[in-house]
Amino acid sequence: MIYFDHASTTSPHPEVVRVYTKLLNASFANADSLHAPGRKVKQQMERSREKIAQMLHVKNDEIFFTSCASESNSLAIVGFALANQNRGKHILTSNVEHSSTKHAFDFLESVGFEIERLPIHEDGTIWPEDIQTHLKENTILVSIMHVNNEIGSINDIERFASIVHEHPFCQIHSDCVQSFGKVDVPFEKLDMATISAHKIHGLKGSALLVKKENVRLKPIVFGGQQEQGLRGGTENAPANIALAKTIRLALEEQEEAYYTAKEINSFLRKEVEFLGGHILSPANALPYILNISFDAITSEVLQNALDQKGICVSGKSTCDSKSKAESEVVLALGKSHKEAKHAIRLSFGKDNTMQEAKEFIQAIEEILKNYGLSI
Repeated sequence: MIYFDHASTTSPHPEVVRVYTKLLNASFANADSLHAPGRKVKQQMERSREKIAQMLHVKNDEIFFTSCASESNSLAIVGFALANQNRGKHILTSNVEHSSTKHAFDFLESVGFEIERLPIHEDGTIWPEDIQTHLKENTILVSIMHVNNEIGSINDIERFASIVHEHPFCQIHSDCVQSFGKVDVPFEKLDMATISAHKIHGLKGSALLVKKENVRLKPIVFGGQQEQGLRGGTENAPANIALAKTIRLALEEQEEAYYTAKEINSFLRKEVEFLGGHILSPANALPYILNISFDAITSEVLQNALDQKGICVSGKSTCDSKSKAESEVVLALGKSHKEAKHAIRLSFGKDNTMQEAKEFIQAIEEILKNYGLSI
């Protein structure tokens, strides 16, 4: 099998699996229990929080464990808007956000917030001057992803943060799911940031929200005292404890993995164009993600043909994979409806090889010959 779908999910690191399996047996107690086993689990979880905070260069109490990036995004966006609506109801975002962010804003819009969705430019990004131009007196939040999950375009969120912090009442959130563990993330400059374990060879059902101390949120999951009262429910202590190991390994392997992805991406760009395909990802996109299309074959047919050859890719964001609609992100880039309908996303990980890239190109040649339409 050739797995070119790492933007969807990654295989758990063997060391993370080992630690987690051990924790399931040894650290099963409820972290909020007052007895000795409960206190031990609580201590382990707080040590994990402390280690993560050190690696991200933030404070311990600015790390909030959640079940997934979608929950983190929802807490950051909806929780912030509800807690700060007395200061204003205008929010800036982009028109190519992940579905969890997009739907959170749809909800806020339905209850009276003014959501302004800035269009991306041909390079797939929002420009800093776009933020500067569209900030209003009643703007309370800017939420724009760091790296786009379909085309890999990289937003200058550090510059965004500088602009936002010149505004007296506005704060910034960024979905960093596709960037963390691949490029450096300026957590210390952001008011809120989202990362997910299963995108960096960690566990599904494990994520976090970085939230600075001065940021006010209302809970969206009600229950008890967990996570400073912002997230009710018995904590998934084994996953939260293992997250520190996941993050450490991802950061240790970041430089080498980036070089591998860059080499594969560069090779595939040249070979795809040689075969008459289109490169839809911008030239300066994150090398881990490459969006391409071929005029002679639709996305669905190409995905199925590659699947039969044991090659895993995506058509677009996996959270929207059941939709038959064209990729909104590709259309937002200014590409044609045909390109959007024919687009597939390749996404690479630390264990992919140049040999796999060469086998992928060979498979594409065979598929175009056997399934391609005359154009």
